[in-house]
Formats: sequence, C-alpha cells, structure tokens
Amino acid sequence: MVSALKRRSELTQSQKLMVFILAMSLYGISNMFSELIPGLKLGPVELKVEYFAFIPLTLCILFHPLYAAVGASFGEVIFGELLLGQFGGLGELEKFIEFSLAMYIAGMLVSNPRSRKQLAVASFVAVGIDQLLSSVVDIAKVWAGVEDLEAVPGIPESILLIEGFSFLNAMAVTGILFSLLPTLFLVPRLYGKIEPLLGMKPRDSRVPLSVGQLLTPRLLLTAVLFVCIGGGAEFLSEADINFAVWEPEFIEQYGSGFMWVSVGAAAVVLAVTLFAMTRGRSSAKTEDSKI
Repeated sequence: MVSALKRRSELTQSQKLMVFILAMSLYGISNMFSELIPGLKLGPVELKVEYFAFIPLTLCILFHPLYAAVGASFGEVIFGELLLGQFGGLGELEKFIEFSLAMYIAGMLVSNPRSRKQLAVASFVAVGIDQLLSSVVDIAKVWAGVEDLEAVPGIPESILLIEGFSFLNAMAVTGILFSLLPTLFLVPRLYGKIEPLLGMKPRDSRVPLSVGQLLTPRLLLTAVLFVCIGGGAEFLSEADINFAVWEPEFIEQYGSGFMWVSVGAAAVVLAVTLFAMTRGRSSAKTEDSKI
C-alpha cells in the first residue's frame, strides 16, 4: 500500500510544473466565466455559481492532487484578482488555503478514477470542505465582533441560518451542477488518455487504498494548522490589519471589457503549456524510437 502511495506521487519536476500551470491556467479561465453567470433569486435565496469545481477536481484526481490544487488557487489569485485589480491582500490567504485544502483532500480520496461512487464522494467533499470552512470562519468573525452581520431580506437575522442557507445553496448549485455531474462525465473519459500528454502513466486503479491510509493524522494536523493560519489572516484583515492589497481599479477605469485581458492572458499560458506538453511528448517518442 505504501509503495502505491509513493508511485502516485512520483513525478519529475517538469511534470509537476506542467500539472501546476495546467491547473492554474484552466481554472483561471473558468473563474472569469463563472463571474459572468448571473445569480437566480428565489425569494430570499439567491442561487449562484460559486466556481467551476470540476476543473481543479478532475486534475487533482487524474494527476498529482497537491500541485493541481495549489495551481488552481494560484490561477484564481493571478487571473481572477491581481490582473483585475481586485486582490484583497492578507485576507485572500483564507480562501487560498481553504480551496487548496478542499481540492487536495478530495483528490486524495479517489483511488479508482473509474469508480462513480468515489467520484461522487470526492465531488461533494471538495465543495463541502471549502464552503464549510468558509462558513465557520464567517460565523466566528461575527461572534467575535470583527464583522457586522449582513442580514438577508426574508431570512431571520441569525448568522447560523444565513450561513446555513449559503452552504446549502453552494452544495445544491455548485456541488451538483458544477462538480458532481461534470466530474462523473469527464474523469472516466479522460482517464488513460490525457496522462500521456505529460509523459505520465495513468494511475493504477487496481491498487486498493483506504481512507485511513490517505487521510493520515499528520495530514489532518497539517490541515488544521493551515486552516487556523487562514482564519487568523482573515480576522486580521477584518480588523484593518492588512497589507499587500492591490486594487488599482482597472475595471472602473476601462470597463468590464478589461476582464477579457485576463482571460486572454490565461489562454496564452494554457496554449504555451499545451504546446510544451505536446513537444515534450514528441521528443520522448523520438528518443524511444532511436533506442
């Protein structure tokens, strides 16, 4: 079992970089389009798309979960915030850590990419962990008094009820429509076909791995530590102890069309990455034929 876990993590530095950049550019592009989708109001409840969770989740399942998860988070920061002049500084650390952690754990839970049951669990775990941690931090900020309660018309002024509605909204819309269904469709079809682009062999789905072997006490303690760091950063930000803020107001100056500059930048990075992957694969085949 231990050797199976090691084989899963054995990638060359160039392959790790490719996974990182691929996740960064793909999720960066998707994050722009998710912002363009309007929310649907049903009385006091607004149904909206939080993010396209299936993109980083699919990469975490098929490739290395750590580099795919962190790469996706960097993609949101670079293309969804910095290039648009919307980077909130220290407070962004909370979202970065929560999202990376959620995708990493969800990717680790899948030992057989052809198992629809495992894919379904991972889809809800990815969105659930991210939204749950975010809700806990929001509740703690209100209870600690560093943030005022933002009441929602039609819902009792209770932070627990408001965050509960928000959590259910995210699980119903993002968890099902933009995590579960696309993941169940994409992963089995891409498994064994996309890995050779990076010169990788598909994961061995015949090797059984239990949850206990994947979610070790060391991993759980590390996760708790990072969550505390992210929550602490958000508390400091709300208490006006913030730095590294980048808000030059590009959108206000040039209009919403400036968003396409960010999309174009992410698309260029993706195109260069795919070209490098294809070229590397062709070079590897040429070397093999000479041998």
